[in-house]
Amino acid sequence: MPDSERQDVRQLEERLDVLDRRLDNIDSMVTAVAERVMSQPIILNITCPRCGREIEVSLIGTHKPAR
Repeated sequence: MPDSERQDVRQLEERLDVLDRRLDNIDSMVTAVAERVMSQPIILNITCPRCGREIEVSLIGTHKPAR
């Protein structure tokens, strides 16, 4: 495999690793919020960094989820 292809593969692997870490961070945040949901609603307002649209996510629960 030529050096340029190896470099492209390495760069793709690095980008996938970064994406994986970001998804893990998002998963951890969502899990932490979900565990805190009791009887009070939680509203998350998120702005898309790409298009600037605002997204509202409402979480409502009656008890902590069982593990």
